[in-house]
Amino acid sequence: MNSRAFSLPDRIIGEIDRAINVLCSPAHSARPSPVPPGGELALDEAQRLESARLMRVNHAGEVAAQALYRGQALTARDPTVSSAMRRAAGEEIDHLAWCEQRLQELNGRTSLLNPLWYLGSFAIGALAGIRGDRLSLGFIKETERQVESHLRDHMERLPAADQRSRAILQQMTHDEIGHGETAAALGGGELPFLVRRVMRLASRVMTRGSYWL
Repeated sequence: MNSRAFSLPDRIIGEIDRAINVLCSPAHSARPSPVPPGGELALDEAQRLESARLMRVNHAGEVAAQALYRGQALTARDPTVSSAMRRAAGEEIDHLAWCEQRLQELNGRTSLLNPLWYLGSFAIGALAGIRGDRLSLGFIKETERQVESHLRDHMERLPAADQRSRAILQQMTHDEIGHGETAAALGGGELPFLVRRVMRLASRVMTRGSYWL
């Protein structure tokens, strides 16, 4: 059977539907959660609040990752690159679901700013794709490098008793390293120093905003 070739308007409508699902519907993971079986060590109120805030930041980062990959897949010129972006977005759905589940366990909430992060990240991803696959892949490589650093920082900041959140972040770190390596293997180059600095600044704004809101 021949697969249907969707027009650009069809694909845009599909992306709008995807955005609504990410922002308004519970995420479902294809892989089992990395959280260890059994109960967890008791967290006091201050520890619970800190863990919830950190996991809210990570959830917001996964919302942004969904949008970034989908925007790049929409405008990628090489079908191989577009396919790789969609596969990565699928793995990021797992991260989204794990963070969402952990937030519920911690009696936390998702960021009120998630629609803003999604819209901004989708636009950045689409623009990067329009500029060319090499730049788009380089953007992914640098993004994953910064995300890896950010996740390692959060693992250090988590309360020692919160092994459930830590297990999630460890698996996410492993996956993000793989995404960066895939982008490099497909031809992603190094971004200019100024672009990397702007990306770090934007990441800091999102991190701080999601931590509190």
